[in-house]
Amino acid sequence: MADEALVVIDLQNDFCPGGALAVTGGDEIVPLVNDLIRRADHVVLTQDWHPAGHSSFAFSHPGAQPFTMIDMPYGPQTLWPDHCIQGSLGSDFHSGLAWTKAELVVRKGFRPDIDSYSAFFENDHTTPTGLAGYLRERGIDTLTLVGLATDFCVGFSALDAVSQGFKTTVRLDACRGIDLNGSLDAMLQRMREAGVALEDSLTD
Repeated sequence: MADEALVVIDLQNDFCPGGALAVTGGDEIVPLVNDLIRRADHVVLTQDWHPAGHSSFAFSHPGAQPFTMIDMPYGPQTLWPDHCIQGSLGSDFHSGLAWTKAELVVRKGFRPDIDSYSAFFENDHTTPTGLAGYLRERGIDTLTLVGLATDFCVGFSALDAVSQGFKTTVRLDACRGIDLNGSLDAMLQRMREAGVALEDSLTD
């Protein structure tokens, strides 16, 4: 459909098994995502794209451990292992991903002092990536989201998509989660309450 787009979130080497911030089973979704790409009229990809020494890296905060929380000027921030550094192999899309059909690649997290989970906004929830305007100008109002990770970049993208007026579905069978301290169930609940449609297959 001309008014629908598939948004593939961060299906990059560092988020797949063997990567610096591997999501369990992250590579398992590649064949299904490729099938969805083939069927889609419009495809957008996001790519985590951090400079070295990014403020969300635990290594940038002496004594801090990965997966702990700190307060940043824009709010609470999970600290991560160094990952998806610009131009690194880890930042590349998974080699099996048939991504060349994408009409747009949105790079996020490139500002050194602020992280970016969502495809639509930085983690201050006010600095836009420009994706919403791009989609509106293209006449696209319906989105299906897939990728990594369900409880972070996919989930926050879905919440922002709904808040920006897009009819939004997350294909859970084409996502995998990190699940830090119950974050997966918490995000699934937030998405349901926000009006995001959660589907496990095309037959849902």
